[in-house]
Amino acid sequence: MSETDSRTETERRTTRLRRAQSMLDRMFRTMPLGGRVRTGAFMALKTVLAASVAYGIGHALHTGQAFWAAISAIAVIQPHFGDTRGAGRDRILGTAFGGVAGLLGLWVGGGGDLLSFAVGLGVVTIACWTANAGAAARVGGITAAILLLVPSDGPLWETALYRLGEVLLGTACALGIGWLVAFAEERADENKKKEEDDASHTTP
Repeated sequence: MSETDSRTETERRTTRLRRAQSMLDRMFRTMPLGGRVRTGAFMALKTVLAASVAYGIGHALHTGQAFWAAISAIAVIQPHFGDTRGAGRDRILGTAFGGVAGLLGLWVGGGGDLLSFAVGLGVVTIACWTANAGAAARVGGITAAILLLVPSDGPLWETALYRLGEVLLGTACALGIGWLVAFAEERADENKKKEEDDASHTTP
């Protein structure tokens, strides 16, 4: 496949993805009030549980800034587990790329150095897109920014590793809680459907 054909195919896929996202947005907006409330309630439950568990574990482990774990959990949680899993994968990839870029930036210029941050951000963005993980580029950039720009009192390398661990902890909690709530939701739907079927069979 030539470079022109490859570029054209990429543009087509991008257009299709945008159309699909627009259709999903329209479907959600036209959802009945009860459905929106139900989806919002499950989303709130997952978000509160994931963020609270992530923060609680991080605080118990004395990581220093456990709120990064809670923020990561909030960023990963999605209405559906499949989306959460995809967001978690992007979060892990982005964290890995951003962590490497951030650590390299600390090694080259130290924390708070604007040039190191700019170079690290550019490197992580290019790396994510080159690895066919463009959705992870934003997370990678955020991770690099956290490592390079957020002030810290302790050793830079130790702080950076703690923050990476906190991000991964939040992602793991979001995936675990997302799966549990999705499983409970599926069971509730199955029980409701079974009750409706039983009611229809017993109706004379």
